[in-house]
Amino acid sequence: ANHPVSLVHDAQFTNGAISLRFKLENKKDSLGLNFADLQFKQVHAGHLFAARIHPNRVLLQDLKTGRMAKDTRAAIKAKTITPEAKEALKAKQKSFKNKLELNTWHQLLLEITGETLTATINGTPIGTFTSPGIAHPTKRTLRLAIPKQAIIDDLKIWSRD
Repeated sequence: ANHPVSLVHDAQFTNGAISLRFKLENKKDSLGLNFADLQFKQVHAGHLFAARIHPNRVLLQDLKTGRMAKDTRAAIKAKTITPEAKEALKAKQKSFKNKLELNTWHQLLLEITGETLTATINGTPIGTFTSPGIAHPTKRTLRLAIPKQAIIDDLKIWSRD
């Protein structure tokens, strides 16, 4: 699929939270949590939104109304995306600086409420991002995307509906 290894877990909810412990061992490691609905065909591979944890930042993304929307993705691949559309894509993600100590266990909490995704690491709020794709009514699948290496333990998923 030309992307990182992806571990898939069924997780059906509208509003909810994910918590897990994780460890990144080197500065090129990262951990992606990608929420999907494979029954939703207006986006590539059901991609709705994602949180990507890097040693120096956290990236929160709306994929449904951003780069995974079928028309947008096709324009990106064909290199026909307009400068205006490219600029609009910048509003579909938000990056937050956050320095993580390597080779140390960290606690991640992602909370999804309506259009808002909030990331907390080790009890410290890192960032909040609000965008329409996050409010997709059914998050059916959680994909853990690991491009290099990440260690994960104690994954919990719960619904608040």
